[in-house]
Amino acid sequence: MDAERVIARRRFLKAAGSTTAAVLALAGTVDAEWTSVEKANVQVVNEFCASFAGRDMAKIASFLADTCVYRVTETAMPMVGKDAVVARIKGFVDPAQVVEFPVAETFAKGPIVMNERTDRFVRPDRTNTFHVVGVFFVRDGKIAEWTDYIIRG
Repeated sequence: MDAERVIARRRFLKAAGSTTAAVLALAGTVDAEWTSVEKANVQVVNEFCASFAGRDMAKIASFLADTCVYRVTETAMPMVGKDAVVARIKGFVDPAQVVEFPVAETFAKGPIVMNERTDRFVRPDRTNTFHVVGVFFVRDGKIAEWTDYIIRG
């Protein structure tokens, strides 16, 4: 691994916290071959992230389990249940003219998928960009839990 990738991976691990670091330690190397289940879980998460560009709430919601839980590390209380999660998503998608969640790197181990991405929301008066580490728990082809860690600095 070259020096830039090592530095980027360290930032990724630091931002995601010790729980994610432990999962990554179990996952082995970045270049490890994924199982068919892991590949399917990565596809669900990648399609979910890509669906934000269309701003179609029905499509975005279709990736979530009915009992989905969503957390943002800066928020004290998680959103629990698909309706609450969709309402939260709607709150940051609706005001934006452009929404993008491009994924830079992905790690997977069993039902856990982690990605590093840059979320961008373009509004008439401003653009908000967030460097994010997302941790997803996928069950039966749906996102059951989703935690976003916002990388600062």
